[in-house]
Amino acid sequence: MAFMKKSYWVVGTVGVVILAVGGWWWSQRSAADAVQYRTAKIERGSVQATVSASGVVNPVTQVSVGTQVSGQIKDLLVDFNSEVKAGQLIAVIDPETFEYRVRSAQADVDAAQAAAMTQRAALAKAQVDADELQRDFDRKAKLVAQQYIAASEAEKAQALARSGAENIKLVAAQLQSALAGVAQRQSALAQARIDLARTRITSPVSGIVIKRAIEKGQTVAASLQSPELFVIAQNLQDMQVDASIDESDVGRIRTGQKASFTVDAFPGQTFEGEVRQVRKAAQNVANVVTYVAVVGFANVGGRLLPGMTANVRVATDMRENVLKIPNAALRVRIAGVEPAPAPAGAASAAGSSTSQLRGWTWLSEAVAQTDRGAAGAGGGLAAMRERLVTELQLSTEQQGKLDAISAGMRPQFMALRDLAEDQRAAARAKVLGEMRGKIADMLTPEQKAKYQVIVAEAASRTSTRGRIYLLGADGKPRAFNVRLGITDGSSTELIVPVASPEASDLKEGAVVITGIQPTGSAGAGQQRPGATAPRLAF
Repeated sequence: MAFMKKSYWVVGTVGVVILAVGGWWWSQRSAADAVQYRTAKIERGSVQATVSASGVVNPVTQVSVGTQVSGQIKDLLVDFNSEVKAGQLIAVIDPETFEYRVRSAQADVDAAQAAAMTQRAALAKAQVDADELQRDFDRKAKLVAQQYIAASEAEKAQALARSGAENIKLVAAQLQSALAGVAQRQSALAQARIDLARTRITSPVSGIVIKRAIEKGQTVAASLQSPELFVIAQNLQDMQVDASIDESDVGRIRTGQKASFTVDAFPGQTFEGEVRQVRKAAQNVANVVTYVAVVGFANVGGRLLPGMTANVRVATDMRENVLKIPNAALRVRIAGVEPAPAPAGAASAAGSSTSQLRGWTWLSEAVAQTDRGAAGAGGGLAAMRERLVTELQLSTEQQGKLDAISAGMRPQFMALRDLAEDQRAAARAKVLGEMRGKIADMLTPEQKAKYQVIVAEAASRTSTRGRIYLLGADGKPRAFNVRLGITDGSSTELIVPVASPEASDLKEGAVVITGIQPTGSAGAGQQRPGATAPRLAF
């Protein structure tokens, strides 16, 4: 009996241990299956948007020196890296052939001038003969009148006088032909002298020889295209990078933007420059369209050499003291977690702000609601009005006209809400273009120039839509549809309307989910099933 009691006690003890171990195992499994989130905080700071491209370092002025005459290189007076001055002799083509051509042309000129002198003498003789024939006719005409000679004698004398006059014209024409021959021979002489002078190759600019394509004794032939003898860089202290900008990014590039670039010859060093020109000529290589942006820089010490490949980054936009989130937060998707619907009072809250800035805040909201790619509500057109007033120094009368334009555009923006999604973007662009035209009409010429710059900058500051998830105090994620500004590749600007219901949640220091990392059997680093990472376009 005692043995049976002891057995029951052992079995009970074992069962309790099994239950305890099972409970511990189950709790550990539940903990292992619980989703863990990688998080970061919404920060406030600067975001700089850039455009990356590659280009080639070139001198600002680079001159190719050729020849217009053919011959053998007799003297070569410069070499690679030689410094030259404008007009300096750098090479000589054998001039002997051209010297003989000059002598021949000079002899032709002398012969033509002698022929012209002969014609001048002939003209003088013809003039004397014509005068004598005219006097003979005059005498015989008087004798005929006195009936001393027959009339036929006078008629013969008259014919001879006319022949003498016509002979003068003939000799004069021959003299003109001789003089023209002289001019022709003189032109040939001048051309021969020019060709002789062209055997002396001189530098057209002051600079440095960066290329020499000839050797002493080499024969060069100038035919339809002048052969290249030298390439001279005018100034290697002031150079430029000809960067190839993709057509999708060229709209963000403007003159005056700051740029930085690196070259393989100096790893770890960054050189600073500025966009001097955006060339309108497109380059199509393998169906890829690019445009050349010229980035000028000071080549202090001549460290960078022509032809180096540069990796360029152009700063297209800069935002100071804005909220920003990691780009990883924009790729997270949590199945079953959707944004909360907008509260019923949101419309009235937005309506209460329409009185601010005389309707411009409302207009910002209207623009944002009619285009998902528009600038952030509450900070778009309302902020634009303040910028126009400040930077353009609008008078009180102009400010009144500006606000009248806002009120007049309200019905047109209201009508955009009733259009189909595919028609809304084009209609919105048309309305905004009309509004910009009305604003430009009320400005002075000086203000218009500044306004065009402001409009160009505003056009590049478009925003996109995205979704992020904040981690609440209870450890559960909350979804928010947000509007995003510019990105620097690692962080993205977060645009939060001041009057929006989410403004209290989307603030500096809020915890945002950047990744989902289940533990346990699924393995660390694997994403939770059902979560997707859609591509974002900026």
